[in-house]
Amino acid sequence: MTRGGLVMAMEPFADEASALQVGGLKIENRLDRVSLYGSLDLTRDKAGLRLARELHTILEAVVAALQREDTALPETVQTAQGEDTVKNPFG
Repeated sequence: MTRGGLVMAMEPFADEASALQVGGLKIENRLDRVSLYGSLDLTRDKAGLRLARELHTILEAVVAALQREDTALPETVQTAQGEDTVKNPFG
């Protein structure tokens, strides 16, 4: 997929395996979400502009995918976060 001159190796919400990286920011694809984690400094220089454009292109693709399904989208998606609670072994 090509968007804004950037070749994207990921179609948002299309699979459980694709991932991209922009600087120190990782973007992982899932069928029910796109996860972003890490850190990204957008500096006031050409390198910062390039990174900002890459991030913009990725987020633009995510928004477009969501907009295509707007009326069919649920209000929220259940996530597994917080379900793996382990008893504190120290007290």
